[in-house]
This record gives sequence, C-alpha cells and structure tokens, in this order.
Amino acid sequence: MPQVGLGTWQSTTEDVKTVVKRAIETGYRLIDTAAVYENEAAIGEEIRELIKERKIIRSDVFITTKVWVTHLYPEGIMESARESLRQLQMDYIDLLLAHMPTCFNHDMTAQKKSVKVEDIWRGLESVYKKGMARAIGVSNWNAEQIERVMKIATVPIHNVQVELHIYWPQHELHELCKKHNIALTSYATMGSPGRAKFMPDKFGWKGASNALEDTNVKKLAEKYDKSPAQILLRYAMDRGIAVIPKSVKPSRVADNFKLFDFKLSPEEIKQLESSGHRQRLFMNDFMKGHPEDPFAKERKD
Repeated sequence: MPQVGLGTWQSTTEDVKTVVKRAIETGYRLIDTAAVYENEAAIGEEIRELIKERKIIRSDVFITTKVWVTHLYPEGIMESARESLRQLQMDYIDLLLAHMPTCFNHDMTAQKKSVKVEDIWRGLESVYKKGMARAIGVSNWNAEQIERVMKIATVPIHNVQVELHIYWPQHELHELCKKHNIALTSYATMGSPGRAKFMPDKFGWKGASNALEDTNVKKLAEKYDKSPAQILLRYAMDRGIAVIPKSVKPSRVADNFKLFDFKLSPEEIKQLESSGHRQRLFMNDFMKGHPEDPFAKERKD
C-alpha cells in the first residue's frame, strides 16, 4: 500500500476527474474514496481513461473504498462491495473498509443496534474470500472494537483508517496496530480545514484549533522550506503512517506529494505534539446511543 494517497471526501464528480488525473500524473498511486462520497463512478472513469491512454495499468493503482453504515451487515456489505465494483468498473478493490462500526437502516432514520462489529467483520471476510477485495479493514473504530474482532477473525484486519493529527496523535491505537501488524492510515492529518463546510452540526467540531497555524508547525516549515501542510503530512509519515490528503486544486495536489526530500526527527515529532492540546475533530454525533458508538466514552453529554 502506498504511503501517500489522494483523499476524495467532498470532491464532486467533475472535481474528482481533474484531481485524479493530476494526482496520477504527479506520482500518486493510492486513491481513497467511499460509497457515501458518491464519486466512485467518476474515479473509475478517469482510471479507465488513463489505462486506455497507456499512462498506467490497473495494478499500478491502489483503490480504497468504504462501506457506508446503511450496509454494515453481512448481506449489505456484499451488496455494497458489488455496487462499488460496478461504479469503479473494476474486477477487484484493493482495500475495502467498514466506514464506521455502527449499522443503520437504509435511510438512516434508525440505528440497527443488534449488529455488532463481529458481524461487520464477518461480512468483510466474505468479500475478501470471494476475491472481490484484496485487503479489508476498518475506519473510525476504537481499540476495544479492533481487539474484539482480532479475537474472532479468520482474516486479520489489514488496515485501520482513523482521524490522526498533531492534536489527536492516536498513540495507543498506533501501538495496537503495530502489535497486530496492521497498517495505519491517517485522515484529517492537516486538521481537515474544509470540514466546517460539511454538515457542521452533524459531525461536531466547534472551536477546533487550526493545525496549519500552529507555532511549532510554522517553525519547522521555515526550517525545511516547506509549507505547514507538508510538515503535518510528514509528521504522520515519519511515524510510519499513511496519509490521504484531499484537495480539488491541482497545484495543491502536486504540493501535497512533495514529501520525500526531507524527514522529521523523533525530537521534532515530539515538538509538534508538545502543545498539550488534544481534540478529536470528527465526533460523528449521529452514532450517539448506538451500542457500538466508538467515541461514547469521549462524549460529554
């Protein structure tokens, strides 16, 4: 799995075609999407066009997609995987993730509280065993849920994708992943500056700090002649964590890949975390009350 990928959350059909093309031309080989992003078809079309132009072959690219909460039960996971393959116009998915650990009915008006993370994992295992996905994993799960699944898994968790940045470094979860030889991917590594435009009341990020404006980030950006965004991405990479920065601006897509000509020292990584400020940005409040709410212990109300 590549260490740097293109995130496509909030990317429209037209935007995503442009940025996927630019990303591939720049050197990206990992594209991260999800059923709920509604841009799988556009990504698939652009990849097919690039293959047709002989700029890449299918095995050059690594596609991650995710099953949304409305399909997080065994039969629904299989249905969602088939639909993702159809939208992407591909024979297999490189990495299929459960987007959350909670299941809802099809219009999200009710939580399906009887579905446990073990049930979700069994559904993902079925997709894997049919060869529809070459790797499977989870997103937005907590350490306890990961441990539960690892105890019953016939196929181990290959990848965990979570919010991770200097204000939410996820050290405990990172150690758990290393213990089980699970690859870790970070989203919101730059603090997700575009998050407030997307359903602010639903996801909960009031008063969030801006990592791009952090004093320590700016100092290192000046030292290395890099942008604050590049420092934040390198922070995760130098901890052995993959990153999937998102942008719809071709120039920024290119800049976000210019990460391989410098490294941060362990002391500089500690310096970036030294503010003492800790804040999860994506509380995903719609999961409140579900028995599998991964952040229940963090909620104040």
